Amino acid sequence: MILDIFFFVLQAVLVFVASTVLFDALHWTLHQWEGSSIPLLRRLSSWHWVHHKFLGVDMQINPAYARANIWFHILPEYLTSMAGTVIFLLVFPWPPIAAVAVLRTVMLVMTLREEGLDYNHMSMDRVGGQQNLLWVGDNYHAMHHVYPHNFFSSFANVFDLLAGTTCQIKGRRFLVTGASGAFGSAMVEKLTRAGAIVETAKSGVDFSAGDYSAIRAKLETADVLIMAHGAKTDDCWNANFVTFRDLTELFTEVGNTRLAPPEVWALGSEVEFHGDMGMDELKAYSASKRAFAAKALDFYRSDALIYRHIVPSSFNSAMGKGAMSASTAANIALFFIRRGFRYVPVTFTGLAVLNYFRFRFLQKGQPEIVQPAE
Repeated sequence: MILDIFFFVLQAVLVFVASTVLFDALHWTLHQWEGSSIPLLRRLSSWHWVHHKFLGVDMQINPAYARANIWFHILPEYLTSMAGTVIFLLVFPWPPIAAVAVLRTVMLVMTLREEGLDYNHMSMDRVGGQQNLLWVGDNYHAMHHVYPHNFFSSFANVFDLLAGTTCQIKGRRFLVTGASGAFGSAMVEKLTRAGAIVETAKSGVDFSAGDYSAIRAKLETADVLIMAHGAKTDDCWNANFVTFRDLTELFTEVGNTRLAPPEVWALGSEVEFHGDMGMDELKAYSASKRAFAAKALDFYRSDALIYRHIVPSSFNSAMGKGAMSASTAANIALFFIRRGFRYVPVTFTGLAVLNYFRFRFLQKGQPEIVQPAE
C-alpha cells in the first residue's frame, strides 16, 4: 500500500514537471519568434507579449490587459500543460494523470476567479534576492518580467536549468574589480562578448580598505558587481576580506531602492575548505578567505541582494600555476551562473563541491576569524 502511494506520487510529480517544461519550452519559443521574418510567428509572439503588458517591467499590474491576458496567456498555458499531461497516458496508468489534470484545472479556476492574479503575478515594489534553484517563486518569476528574455520556468525550474536562461547578461551593466588579473580579465572578455556593458575598478585607485568614495559613482550605475581582486601575501586581509565585505555592503546600500536587487559575484577559494594545511605561507591567506566566507554566508541568505559565491580550484595566474586556465575557470563559473547557481563550484578536484557543505552548514557557531598577527 505504501509502495503504491509512493509510485502514485512519483508519477504525478513527473507528469506535472514534464508538462510544465513543455509549456516553458513554448514560452521560450514565443519569445524567440519576436524578431522572426515570418509574420505569423511574429503575430503569435505579440499575443504572448500581452502578458508582459498585464504585468510590466515595472512589476505593476495593468488591469486594462486582464481579459486579454486570460485569452492569450492563461488559457494557452493551461491547454499546453494539459496536452503535456494527457500524453503520459501512453506511459503511466490514468490515476496520477487524472490527479495532475484536476490540480491544473483547479489552479486555472482560481486564477480566472482572480482575473489573472496569482502568487507569481502581483504588483511588487521590490524584487527579493532569495530565489530558489529548483522551484519557481514570486521573486524568481518577477525576474522574467524585469528581464523578459530569461527566467522562463513557470513552476519547476527545469527548463532554465537545461537552457541556461537564469541570468541576464546581455545589456546589463557589470562592474569588475581585479580586471587586470587572470580571472577578472577572462570574465571581462566573456561578458563583453555576451553583450554585457562592462566597467572596471582598480584596487588602490578606485578603492582601498576604508576609502570607497571614488568607486561609489561606478556602483551607482552598475547592476552587477564582480569582485575578482585579491592578494595571497601582501595585505591579504584587507584585499580578501575587508574590501570584499565593505564593497558588498556598500553596493547593497546603493541598490536598496531599485526594483531588481543588486547582484554580487565574489571570488572565493578552495582554501576555505582545506585551510592553511600547516603551511606558514598560507596562514594569512587562508584566514582572510575563511573570514570573508563566513561573512558571505550572511549575504547569501539576505533578501536585499543576489549573492553568488564562486569557489574555484587554483587556476593559472600571477599567484602561480593551477589546475586550469583562468579562461576555463570563467567559463565554468558562467555555466553555473547562467543556470541560477548562487554557490558556484569551479573545480576539477571536487573540493569546491565539498566546501558547499562547510560554507552553508559548518560555519555556524564557529569562532570568529580575526586578522592574524603580523
